[in-house]
Amino acid sequence: MKYHLLALATVAVWGVTFVSTKVLIGAGMQPAAIFVCRFLLAYIGLWAYIILTRKPFRLWNGWKDEAVFLMMGVTGGSFYFLTENSALAYTQASNVAFLVCSAPLFTAIFTLLYSRFGKSRYARGLEKVRLGWPLAGGTFLALAGMALMVFEGKKVQLSAVGDLLAIGAAICWAVYSLFMGQLTREYGTLTATRKVFFYGLLTILPFLGGCRDSFSADILSQGAVWGNLLFLGLLASLVCFLVWNVVIDKLGNVTSTNYVYLNPIFTLISAMLLLGERMTLPAAIGAVAILAGVIWAGKH
Repeated sequence: MKYHLLALATVAVWGVTFVSTKVLIGAGMQPAAIFVCRFLLAYIGLWAYIILTRKPFRLWNGWKDEAVFLMMGVTGGSFYFLTENSALAYTQASNVAFLVCSAPLFTAIFTLLYSRFGKSRYARGLEKVRLGWPLAGGTFLALAGMALMVFEGKKVQLSAVGDLLAIGAAICWAVYSLFMGQLTREYGTLTATRKVFFYGLLTILPFLGGCRDSFSADILSQGAVWGNLLFLGLLASLVCFLVWNVVIDKLGNVTSTNYVYLNPIFTLISAMLLLGERMTLPAAIGAVAILAGVIWAGKH
């Protein structure tokens, strides 16, 4: 029960991050710059904790595992947040949250395939997923909901770009969930999280070329900007990533990721209160279909 409550609290915080990121984009910050500030704060905070508590650590863990950590830094760090943050520049925060919550669906499908055909130790550490009506029916229902949200009312230009980027973020998170539980069990939460932060920051560097204006004095002098950056970096990244990696280890990659479907509930409430967002009827139907499909598919 303790780990289920931790999962719920983490998802509640992550639900608000969509609104917080939307505020930063509105203030003039680029998606890649937001990610760098967020993960750099978390990375510095994590090292400060390790040094102050004198926790043992290793900088290198062999080529094979470092390659997996690199992939985790991309799928759970740079590419995930780049696609998610970029999506927020094109469409509503609530749309992004509902589409990203399809991550449990992709996680179940990828787990089913990888546990059957994968030969590495990561495949052996995954939850058991059976191919049946819940997974098939839930997949179809959630995909139909995604289509409704992406192509609502003929608007297929900028909003569709944002919606498709959000689906890309969900796929990245599903890949991250496949391996992170095993890495946390073998290396511990601190090491696994530190590696994700490091490789996430390393792989975002090529995207920083056009972000110089994001670090201007006009933007960084705003109190709202620093407030949201501290919230994203220290609470939503440092604390929540540490907690979530433990949750994945204790509950399993599929069960823990199913909590992501609650993300949009917190996002929708905060977006309506803080940003004045409203959902169209097709988008609302699509959102309900995504949630129902993900929950149904989770009954594997």
